[in-house]
Amino acid sequence: MEKSHLKRSIMNKARAIVPGIITAALVFGPSKMTITSRLGADYGYSLLWIVAVAIFFMLVFTSMGARIGAGSNISLLGHIRNKWGNRITLLIGAGVFLVTTSFQAGNSVGVGIAISEATGTPVWWWVVLFNLLGIGLLFFRSFYKTLEKLMIALVALMLFSFITTLFLVKPSPAAIAGGLVPHIPAGSAGLLIAFMASCFSIVGAFYQSYLEQENRPASTGNGKSKSSTGILLLGVMSTVVIICAAAVLHPQGKRVNSAAEMSGALAPLFGSYAANLFLTGLFGASFSSLVGNATVGGSLLGDALGLGSKLNDVAVKGLIALVMIAGATIALVFGKLPLELIIFAQSVTIFLVPLIGFAMYTVANDGAIMGQRVNNRFYKVSGATGLLLLTGLAVWNFYQLMC
Repeated sequence: MEKSHLKRSIMNKARAIVPGIITAALVFGPSKMTITSRLGADYGYSLLWIVAVAIFFMLVFTSMGARIGAGSNISLLGHIRNKWGNRITLLIGAGVFLVTTSFQAGNSVGVGIAISEATGTPVWWWVVLFNLLGIGLLFFRSFYKTLEKLMIALVALMLFSFITTLFLVKPSPAAIAGGLVPHIPAGSAGLLIAFMASCFSIVGAFYQSYLEQENRPASTGNGKSKSSTGILLLGVMSTVVIICAAAVLHPQGKRVNSAAEMSGALAPLFGSYAANLFLTGLFGASFSSLVGNATVGGSLLGDALGLGSKLNDVAVKGLIALVMIAGATIALVFGKLPLELIIFAQSVTIFLVPLIGFAMYTVANDGAIMGQRVNNRFYKVSGATGLLLLTGLAVWNFYQLMC
């Protein structure tokens, strides 16, 4: 009996970390890999410290999302609807849907490039194949269980690929230690802000509440979340990619415009094995974001429209498929994410991100909703600081678009 209880306890603890792993997988996509590669290529090890700052605020808001999801049968958008009405709810749900659809083309292209570079085959083959595969996952009886297994496998694949690459490139421990000391090199502000905005993903933290509710039937019922494990893995993967780029690209003075260029730089120094290993990690990042990004957009729009918020709801599956189809179509027609769509997505994000952050923060501070899980003083102060940071990023983004 004791052995059975111990096994159940271990399984419950393992299950508790899964929502955080899914969040890490959907945040760490091809655009994130490009930014982290550029940080290391352009500035060496000197900006490693920014990972700790971004992960800290991501941990704060992901914890809020997890506690909101664990403590109520009402979705986060449901709480927002009860507080501020349908207009704000629809604005958030439709806004997230539009942004995820806009960026979905980049995930499709990332998957295609990762396989085509390794095999010498056309990109479009793989764009079509993996989007069809992603849509096919929706037809599994329990899409959430399937999503769990897929994301865990892809995160494991990314960790193996990047950490093995790290050992191959043999970075300088002293230089790594030096990069942990805060320092802003001249000309790095734009890249720092881009990294912060991509790693401190408020939409990912928001969606954590939905993942907790999907995961709850298999939990112990105590509502405890281990979301921090997945977010720390996000920090590890970001750090490792920066270090690899700093060790390989920075000494050569090479600039990168995409994560795939990192594999091209590895090949002459360490052979095709290292290059293909990095492309394997890029595939994992791209496919996890392709599925995860679409899931976020479809789920939140479905909830905002009152069509359901669960991943097995038929309407939600239809909206998830719509995001994938739209992203694949854009990728096939343009071959990349068009500049106009990037500008559109950034414009929506400018106003959406601070609103989402404020809504989460307000719900997490509401004792009537949260009960014992309400924000304590640490989360109130850290969350308020994070909101100021989000607002600052939005203002900077607006300035960049207008200038």
